[in-house]
Amino acid sequence: MLSADFARLGEEVRAVDKAGADWIHIDVMDGHFVPNITIGPDVVKALRPHTEKPFDVHLMIAPCDPYIEAFAKAGADQITVHAEAGPHLDRSLQLIRSFGKHAGVSLTPSTPESALEYVIDKVDHVLVMTVNPGFGGQTFIPAQLDKIRAIKKMIGSRPIHIEVDGGIHVETAPLVVEAGANALVSGSGVFSDDRYAENIKAIRDAAMRGRVAA
Repeated sequence: MLSADFARLGEEVRAVDKAGADWIHIDVMDGHFVPNITIGPDVVKALRPHTEKPFDVHLMIAPCDPYIEAFAKAGADQITVHAEAGPHLDRSLQLIRSFGKHAGVSLTPSTPESALEYVIDKVDHVLVMTVNPGFGGQTFIPAQLDKIRAIKKMIGSRPIHIEVDGGIHVETAPLVVEAGANALVSGSGVFSDDRYAENIKAIRDAAMRGRVAA
C-alpha cells in the first residue's frame, strides 16, 4: 500500500482486493529505522473493515516491541519485524505469536541470512528486502537472489513462506520465484496506473514462469 493514493486508502484497499491481491501489505515506517514516515495502528484499524484479505504488516520501526500489541489489535494478521531493529529478535517473535498472529522476520539487503539461524523455527515467513527499505519505486538489487536461495536451503521442508519486497514487477518476479520465493510484494508494479487487475495478473503470470523454471 506504500504506492497507493494515501488520500483514499480505504478505496485503494477495496480496489486491490477486487483486483485479485492475496494479501494487503502495509509498510509501517518511523523516520528513525528507515528514512520515511508512513502510518500507525490507527490507520490499520481504519482500513480493516474495507477487506477480509489478510493484513501483512511490515514494521520498519525501532524499537518494534512496544507497538506489536497495538498493530495486532488493529487487525494485522501477520506481523513482520526486522532482524536489525533490536537486540532481542526471539522475544519479538514470541510477542507476535502471543497475540495469535503469524510472525515474520525481514532482512535488509546488507544483512546475511545467518541472522535467521537461531529463530528459523519460530517464523511463519521470511521477508527479503530486495531494495533498501524506506521508499517505493527503487531498483531491484540482483545480489539478493543468492540470499533467497540460501534461505530456501535453510528452511528445508519447514512450512515457511519466503516473501520478497522491492522492485518486484514482471521482469523480476520470475527471478525471485525461481530462487525460492513464494510470496511477492509489489507496490509501484501494481499502482503505476489504474489497471490494478491487469498488473496483478501480469506479475502473477510472470511468477508462474519462474516456478516452471525452478
